Amino acid sequence: MSARSHTRRDPADQAKPAGIEIQLPWWSIALPAIAFAALLLLILNPADAHAASSEPAVTDILERLRDMLRIAA
Repeated sequence: MSARSHTRRDPADQAKPAGIEIQLPWWSIALPAIAFAALLLLILNPADAHAASSEPAVTDILERLRDMLRIAA
């Protein structure tokens, strides 16, 4: 069985672009831009971030759940 030989390209042919066009969907640019803008706004005004508040909402929910279980028991 014979092996295929690799043909060498002419260096002049390699200088030309291959003509491949890459087309991205609109959301591949829009979503990262929106995420970047949202993070930038949070940095500029950290009071709007829920994680910056003194008492997170999760703690409040867990306390209410504990109180409900205490009443039911």
